Amino acid sequence: MSHHGIHHVTAIAGPASRNADFYTRVLGLRLVKKTVNFDDPGTYHLYYGDEAGAPGTILTFFPWENAAPGRLGVGETQRTLFRIPEASLGYWMHRLLEKGVAHERPEQLFGETFVAFKDPDGMNLGLVAVAGIEAEAGWSDGAVPADHAIRGFHGVSLLLEEAGPTGAILTDVLGFSELGSEGTTTRYHVPGNPVGGIVDIRAVGGFLKPRFGAGSVHHIAFRARDDAEERAMVEALAERHGIETTEQKDRNYFRSVYFREPGQVLFEIATDEPGFAVDEPLAELGRSLKLPAQYEAHRERIEAVLPPLGTGQTVDEAAA
Repeated sequence: MSHHGIHHVTAIAGPASRNADFYTRVLGLRLVKKTVNFDDPGTYHLYYGDEAGAPGTILTFFPWENAAPGRLGVGETQRTLFRIPEASLGYWMHRLLEKGVAHERPEQLFGETFVAFKDPDGMNLGLVAVAGIEAEAGWSDGAVPADHAIRGFHGVSLLLEEAGPTGAILTDVLGFSELGSEGTTTRYHVPGNPVGGIVDIRAVGGFLKPRFGAGSVHHIAFRARDDAEERAMVEALAERHGIETTEQKDRNYFRSVYFREPGQVLFEIATDEPGFAVDEPLAELGRSLKLPAQYEAHRERIEAVLPPLGTGQTVDEAAA
């Protein structure tokens, strides 16, 4: 099993209830953790993924009720792509139409078919039809049949001035290899085709700078097996690339460091351990609000300001 690739993607959203409805009821992902932004406990940090929230399946959001929309620009994640079984493409095109989600015509990139669409905040998403993943377990609570369920991330595409400097970090530090190029897009992959094993870099010199807001990706996290591997990556960044990271931060479910890669996208390195079952049983993931220790004494006040995640639901009843 590979311990390289994307660990999670974190984005900015508008209303939390709308975000939860789209990702659980339309895309069929599991709400695996409901906590708060560690730097702003008056807002949620919501995590969606497969049954256990395995690395490579986790899409997270900071939802602010009145967040202004973002604008895509150079130095930003262009699109976040999910894997679906090759035979499920027709099912998903019909589902998106049925749910009123506008989508583009199927396109080809590096021999794979994908369908591009957006979430309610304008975040650029896509479904990639991947051969040979039918046997991988798919999470289902009934919204999407397990046979057609999303199988984690395919990868992300980055919009950058040039591919080379960022590619050097991907290949020398983060466990990727350069696969090839099509037009202005260069693909990097983790050999063996694991979940979250693709990063595409589209080189577009002179493009507008981004304006971050609802629909923008805040950062991309890459996997490290444990603290020792994370330290080795931090040392490689400093010694071979002159890039310093933040100190390690304990995010309860993983331990992280952050840095700006050469194209100015915020990257994170996150440990696979301890995972999301550290503070609630697997069967109950996402059902109750989990707070970091420093905020537990303020639970009543925090719960009072957090909006419900569904009509008629309280904070602790949402997703039950």
